[in-house]
Amino acid sequence: MRWDGLSDEAADAPPGLFGTEAVTRTFDTPEFRGITFHEIRARSIVNRVPGASRMPFEWTVNPYRGCTHACVYCFARKTHSYLDLDTGIGFDSQIVVKVNAPELLRAHLGSRRWRGDHIAMGTNVDCYQRAEGRYRLMPGILAALRDYANPFSVLTKGTLILRDLELLRQAAEVTDVGVSVSVGFTDHDLWRTVEPGTPSPERRLEVCRTLTEHGIPCGVLMAPVIPYLGDTPAQLRTTVRAVAAAGATSVTPLVLHLRPGAREWFMRWLAHHHPHLVRRYEVLYADGAYAPKWYQRRITRQVHELAAEYGIGPSAPGEHRRVTPPPAAPERDLPEATQLTLL
Repeated sequence: MRWDGLSDEAADAPPGLFGTEAVTRTFDTPEFRGITFHEIRARSIVNRVPGASRMPFEWTVNPYRGCTHACVYCFARKTHSYLDLDTGIGFDSQIVVKVNAPELLRAHLGSRRWRGDHIAMGTNVDCYQRAEGRYRLMPGILAALRDYANPFSVLTKGTLILRDLELLRQAAEVTDVGVSVSVGFTDHDLWRTVEPGTPSPERRLEVCRTLTEHGIPCGVLMAPVIPYLGDTPAQLRTTVRAVAAAGATSVTPLVLHLRPGAREWFMRWLAHHHPHLVRRYEVLYADGAYAPKWYQRRITRQVHELAAEYGIGPSAPGEHRRVTPPPAAPERDLPEATQLTLL
């Protein structure tokens, strides 16, 4: 396995991001059976997003690589090839754990060079995947962000985020905090095959409801909308209606995109489960990783119209992830928070 000299997702990341040694563990428990964990001590944890990226944020924190959610479309699969690991089954079952992530982040936030920019989490792999239940990296990460009043957001399919509800509330008193859950569809047959390691869509929407009820407004990233499998008007209506019923502050649709690494794995899945759609996908994605603009615009328009009908409507950038600190919040000797900018 290739550790030394590894560069992270960003092209300008420092060399030798990981040390040369990793502790490999397996756990003989039902939730972790068949999964191998590689515990490493990272040399950096705050990653700059490449300038060519479509992401509307500049910095990310990713305490894990690989993801037991096993979503067949996950665009992060390609990153496993940087470690000489398989981007298919290997991505789902060989999980890299940056065990020193909380202490690294605290040191980074305390550096005079750090400007207090927004940090996004869950944008590469889910920081609340099953591994987090054992390694508990997020409480330390959230505490560091809270203590330095550094704005941040979390995107997740996991229900474990509710464990850290009090930390989120404390952070929201001193800085901008944004939370979104990802629910692209509510079809159970589709969920069981395309996102086999995730909590059900209903459980994710219950996370949205619980967070909002406890003062943490939560939006829904309706992603991915899967062409020909989850994009009929009836399916979109059912999903948006469920999102509205969960009390989501916004819904933002995102059509499936198939980057190298994910594309091959998804097309293999498609050929097995829906062989009649293979040719249609080859045509729809003939020009690259993204569906044609006309298709993306159609889905966006339909979802926004449904959202308006159900009283949630499209959000402005960052709007659904902002939590305004209460006027009576106590003052702290912390770095000044910057304005939150998000999906």
